[in-house]
Amino acid sequence: MLKKTDDVNFSLSAYRRMSLIRGIERLCREFSSGKTPVAIGSIHLCAGQEAIPVGTAEALHPEDRISATYRGHGWALEAGIPAFEVLSEIAHKGTGINGGRAGSAMMIAPEHRFIGENSIVGAGYPIAAGVAMAQKIQGTGGISVVSIGDGAMNQGAVHEAMTFAALNKLPVLFICENNGWAEMTRSDTVSPMPRQAQRARAYGMRSATVEGNDPIAVRDSVASARTYILEKDAPVFLEFNTVRLWGHYNKDLQHYRPRSDVREAETRDPLVALRTRLVQEGTISEAELSQIDQDLENELEQLRTEVIAAPEPDPATAMDHIIGAAPSPVAAVAGSDEPSETTYGKAVAAALQAELNARPELLVYGEDVGVGGGIFGCTRNLQKEFGATRVFDTPISESAILGSALGAAMMGQRPVVEIMWADFMLVALDQIINQMANLRYLTRGTCTAPLVVRMQQGVTPGSCAQHSQSLEALLFHTPGLRIGLPSTAQDAHDMLRAAIACDDPTIIIESRAFYQRQETVDFSAPVQPIGGLRTRRTGKDIALVSWSTGMPVVELAAELLADSGVEASVIDLRWLSPLPEAALIKEIRKAGNAAFVMHEANQTGGVGAELLCRLREAGIENIGRLGTPDMRMPASPVLQRQVLPNAETVAARVLTQLGKE
Repeated sequence: MLKKTDDVNFSLSAYRRMSLIRGIERLCREFSSGKTPVAIGSIHLCAGQEAIPVGTAEALHPEDRISATYRGHGWALEAGIPAFEVLSEIAHKGTGINGGRAGSAMMIAPEHRFIGENSIVGAGYPIAAGVAMAQKIQGTGGISVVSIGDGAMNQGAVHEAMTFAALNKLPVLFICENNGWAEMTRSDTVSPMPRQAQRARAYGMRSATVEGNDPIAVRDSVASARTYILEKDAPVFLEFNTVRLWGHYNKDLQHYRPRSDVREAETRDPLVALRTRLVQEGTISEAELSQIDQDLENELEQLRTEVIAAPEPDPATAMDHIIGAAPSPVAAVAGSDEPSETTYGKAVAAALQAELNARPELLVYGEDVGVGGGIFGCTRNLQKEFGATRVFDTPISESAILGSALGAAMMGQRPVVEIMWADFMLVALDQIINQMANLRYLTRGTCTAPLVVRMQQGVTPGSCAQHSQSLEALLFHTPGLRIGLPSTAQDAHDMLRAAIACDDPTIIIESRAFYQRQETVDFSAPVQPIGGLRTRRTGKDIALVSWSTGMPVVELAAELLADSGVEASVIDLRWLSPLPEAALIKEIRKAGNAAFVMHEANQTGGVGAELLCRLREAGIENIGRLGTPDMRMPASPVLQRQVLPNAETVAARVLTQLGKE
């Protein structure tokens, strides 16, 4: 029964807002049909679920943030994005909120407190946890709200995020919109529990199942949850039971769905139910509701006309905002007067210490990073110096680590997270490639991800195939990332500080083979911004090009070649992205217009192949390469030595290439 004035007023407001969402979804269906559709591709519509974003938004405050799934048009509208910009984006128009770059499934507008939709099932939970972490650190008084579908409850990233949030007592409201379908499969056939709220309870989290077709029930449950989250310093999980009136996406014929299920869903249509209740309780007459409907229909028709007439994106902007400009040089460490002896690992620690001192927004975290100081000692004593709020341990949850780093970065923090082994990155590669790398491009540069992911890779004696891979080529293939591989202690310090100063997601790949290597480091010089190679040795006959663990090999090979009368340059590529292509070609031309590229990664599909292709396109024809054979890496040091590139092999191959066998 509608009794309280605020319930009456909200119900009338909710009817119009839910009707607007339904009307825009109808326009989406119209736009994607016919011989010349206005909107191309898949569109996931939320018909039947409108009460959830409307009721939730009513209970939220301006300082709160919202994340949604690809079925998130209603959430985008309720977050405050104008309807014209929402529909324009779905139609891929230049007037869309993302200029047509995101489309229906990845709409994002942080300026409207909308962290965004996510077309990867379940991926929004870790990011929202990171948003909440930043809110807690910054003391904003807000919460992070994130919605997924019930099918996403079987994704590992979802459970990693809930673990992370519960452990860190984060102000996040996890929502599950349970419409009974996991895409084209009935939810009860793929879920081990009848209620998703029961699964969340396993994390010690307050949870409840709520009627999601009633906007008042949604509003009140969210308002109660928000109060609890802020008062008890703990996350909450709400499951909203709802219906999916239409198919999984706009072209879905629903051949798999019984007609009886469709009819049953129609009997629970939240818009019909709210309209009926408003009339039956005398809140408003049928005639008055019909007038609201007509006014809205006129508004939608005008919106339809405006979107169809809106300009397409400017093709000349297609390549804009993939990656940002390099930042300015970083200041030297105060009190550093002259070079000193240290190790590669301690140089990493010194960089983190300097940046934690200089940047209050910096966070350092990962598995064993805090109390233990990292498995390789690179964060030792940092927690003691800067506290457990800024340097802390995490669960063994790579998706939560990486996703939370992105969410926190979007809120103004500057995280440096560690993935203990590059091989472990593979269990959460989505958060790097599908999430971090897209942010600047989708928002046309208005929102960036200033974060660093540290990891180490490469072969060491006794390491098995799951701890020995060199995976830089996977990341090198992804636009939007910056990638550095330091081979010296000086670079380990300088490149990490340059990465932290950058506003783009940057991957720093270290080598555990180098951590204990003693070297001289000058902390007193300004750190140059991201980018650029280093010529470690000059020669007139050929350039030996490598990076990371390849550098000791080619440096020794250059000495062996000198004994044979060949003067080789040695080039440390250091930054694979942005690739210093022009500088590399210039150095090779100075070195006899000949190049030999060597890397520890296996040869097929490696970075070396791309480099040689670009050199050939630049007119440099005397080129060669060497990588590890295409195989899995054995643990035996004897077997490793048999297959890894070595200086003698490099020197022999170069002599053959130069015709000096």
